[in-house]
Parts: sequence; structure tokens; C-alpha cells
Amino acid sequence: MVEWTGKPAYQQVAEQLRRRIAAGEFNTAGKLPSLAEIQGAYGVTVTVARAAIRQLNSDGLVVTHQGKGAFLTSGSTEAAKLASPEGALADLQEQVDSLKAEVGDLRARLDALEAGRGSE
Repeated sequence: MVEWTGKPAYQQVAEQLRRRIAAGEFNTAGKLPSLAEIQGAYGVTVTVARAAIRQLNSDGLVVTHQGKGAFLTSGSTEAAKLASPEGALADLQEQVDSLKAEVGDLRARLDALEAGRGSE
């Protein structure tokens, strides 16, 4: 599943897991697949699987417990969405839409104030 893209394999696996976190795939249990499951799913070594989990840990998306696995942190789904370019773009679009609405409201209020002054 890991492709020759010029990116290190662990980053590719971390990105795939980040997308799955953003999609809410692990929310029910809050536990990520085991290292062996990651190895099998992505066709990588245990070293690559560990590095991918370590990357997600340093991004604040998961916490690890030796012998138990990696678990989602609170807010990890939202954080994962923002970490992906698609999610960041969607969040930015929401902010732009909100700002447009606020500017429209301010323009209407300003027009009303100016119309009130013109009648004096």
C-alpha cells in the first residue's frame, strides 16, 4: 500500500492513519490497529509502523501505552481533519463563509445608519 512517492514510508502510513482518524474510523474503540495489523495492512516493517505511530503521537493525535497499544486523544478526530490539506481547506472555507456573513451584516447596519443620517 505504501508507494514510491519520495516520502518516507512512515509518513505515508501516518497520513493514511490520520485520514482514517479524521473519518472517525477508530472512534468507537478509540484504539488504533496494533503494530502487526499496521504491518499487514500497509505492507511495511515493524520499524515503519512504530515510526508512523510515533509521528501521530508527536502530532498529539494518539497516546501510547506500552503493551496496550495506541489510543486516540480527545479531539483527535478534529485535529486530524485539520492536519490534512482537505480538512484544513474545509475549515478555512467555513471561516471565510462566516466572515462573509458578518461583513454582510455590518454593511447592512452601516447602510441603515447612513440612511438615518441622510434623513436629518
